[in-house]
Amino acid sequence: MSDTSTSTPIAPAVSAQTQANAIRALAMDAVQAANSGHPGAPMGMADMAVALWGRHLRHNPTNPQWANRDRFVLSNGHGSMLIYSLLHLTGYKLPIGELKNFRQLGSKTAGHPEVGHTPGVETTTGPLGQGITNAVGMALAEKLLASEFNRKVGDVDHTIVDHHTYVFMGDGCLMEGISHEAVALAGAWKLNKLIALYDDNGISIDGQVTPWFIDNTALRFAACGWNVIGPIDGHDAEAVERAIADAKNKADAPTIIICKTHIGKGSPNRANTAKAHGEPLGAEEIKLTREALGWTHAPFAVPKDVYAAWDAKDAGKAAEADWNAKFAAYKAAFPELAKEFVRRMKGELPKNFAQVAVDAAVAAHTKAETVASRKASQLALEIFTAALPELLGGSADLTGSNLTNTKSTPSLRFNLAGDVVKNEQGQGGRHINYGVREFGMAAIMNGVALHGGFIPYGGTFLTFSDYSRNAIRMAALMKQRVIHVFTHDSIGLGEDGPTHQSVEHAASLRLIPNLDVWRPGDTAETAVAWAVALENASRPTALLLSRQNLPYAPKSDLGDISKGAYVLAEPSEVGLKKKAQAVIIATGSEVQLALKAQELLAKEFKIAVRVVSMPSTTTFDRQSAAFKASVLPAGVPRVAVEMGSTDGWWKYGVAAVVGLDTYGESAPAPVLFEHFGFTPANVADTVRAVLAKR
Repeated sequence: MSDTSTSTPIAPAVSAQTQANAIRALAMDAVQAANSGHPGAPMGMADMAVALWGRHLRHNPTNPQWANRDRFVLSNGHGSMLIYSLLHLTGYKLPIGELKNFRQLGSKTAGHPEVGHTPGVETTTGPLGQGITNAVGMALAEKLLASEFNRKVGDVDHTIVDHHTYVFMGDGCLMEGISHEAVALAGAWKLNKLIALYDDNGISIDGQVTPWFIDNTALRFAACGWNVIGPIDGHDAEAVERAIADAKNKADAPTIIICKTHIGKGSPNRANTAKAHGEPLGAEEIKLTREALGWTHAPFAVPKDVYAAWDAKDAGKAAEADWNAKFAAYKAAFPELAKEFVRRMKGELPKNFAQVAVDAAVAAHTKAETVASRKASQLALEIFTAALPELLGGSADLTGSNLTNTKSTPSLRFNLAGDVVKNEQGQGGRHINYGVREFGMAAIMNGVALHGGFIPYGGTFLTFSDYSRNAIRMAALMKQRVIHVFTHDSIGLGEDGPTHQSVEHAASLRLIPNLDVWRPGDTAETAVAWAVALENASRPTALLLSRQNLPYAPKSDLGDISKGAYVLAEPSEVGLKKKAQAVIIATGSEVQLALKAQELLAKEFKIAVRVVSMPSTTTFDRQSAAFKASVLPAGVPRVAVEMGSTDGWWKYGVAAVVGLDTYGESAPAPVLFEHFGFTPANVADTVRAVLAKR
């Protein structure tokens, strides 16, 4: 059963108001010291924070990664001094010196909270709307892990996954369209352990929001299947505490608590104004605010009794110790399940994964099938989803096109009570129908990855990566293992025309730091791409896959594929026993084009060409200088071939690019290839032209 206790009493010597004022003082002091930041939101949400962090949140400041902790997300991340104040006051390793260095180079108190940078921060927030969406992913992960691992034997309840996900969010989060996607899915999935507290202060950067934000938030959330509490007075910590307790007792749906607040609460001249939102209060206004709050202490000074009231270390240790005892009993009863739970929460792959990966690549090489790389992806997934129960798939209403489903991943469904529907073997669904919600899918996957226990992947068309781009960027920034399956990767999709034909997308995705981008050319390369993506524990991956069938490219060795580029064919393989006079670099579907051009050049012009397949430029770029030189030898002219923007290829010292710097057209794929010059003859002519200039 979930913890439904109403409260842990605040230390009687210190009032809730005093605890809240400590947050307000730290927030305005830090923003003033930095001469930059957002004091209004922390000052307005301080009482809400007292109710949640002081009375409900189960966490352990001495072990921020405790598996069964509640998750807290500050979706309106510009109010970062709220979470920094809370982490400092409750006992995390965030000393007062870090608050004094707010927004300064090298500090742990960046302008917006960053996961992995500051202890206790669960996700990087700032781009509004993504925090609440990450929280949906976290709550989903909790629900699925609970369904998979919790057990009951007779009257003994072995519950090891049982925690809540809490979100603070503001008007901006609800204005962003992604919040609609996330809220709808949370309601559909009946995520009853997701509790959102809405800081309803009616102010954004441009002022009072009423001229441009007239949504009836309560009705909107109710329409999406949420429980709605409020509006309540967000400055009444007792009222907020009772609302949270009520929300924790809801077993049928997520809950939103609408808290009416005053931005910049306590500031005589800045409260309820846009000026409180994103600029320091100023020395004089801070002096007046201290007087108004009755806070007589110097900047960054917090009395010992206030620290004692906030200190959560002992309570956190006790909560974790209680869970450890439960887990010990669970481990005794279910040793293999316990071992699996620990492995998955650590993000470790099974010990046999390396062999599974080799077997998948060898099987693809042996069969040498002619299939679209999207189908090659599904073939690889059949192997990997069977071997890795943590793989959680999905698609943005394109399952039949993305081919992200497998025999091991039945569709995820929930019954009317909100429980995960299981098949006859007791397995819950592992493939999510996200609906037409690319951005929501991407940010939910980030939340799933951040929670732990799953490796999420999801599919859509490559051209729609534009919708989800900022969530992809956030995954890269947060170093999360999230895998994006992007199919229909070029003009090769044909008749749907330029709206659906990706041109600039591969190049633009490669520009995102820490994102691996793979565009495999056959089944073996696709299997290796998947294996590398799964091994990438600290970076996301984008797989760019074709709609059209691709013949298998014969190869003597599979070892170098994982390095992102390798020598696929030397001149000797087309009958020329001499050194290469040129190198053709190709990716994806264009590898076959390069091989045909190589053959044409050899037979008709006796020109010796090396063909290099480069399925991942980003992976190749991380290799040693010696390996790069072995693939792309110095002094040998290079020509790149890819059905997309040409700009990214010049860094490889190419003399020419057969590419596409315009939009496509609507026509059958073979017609388009001829029209845009993606033919063996044109590639061969390009190589000859380059050699003629030497």
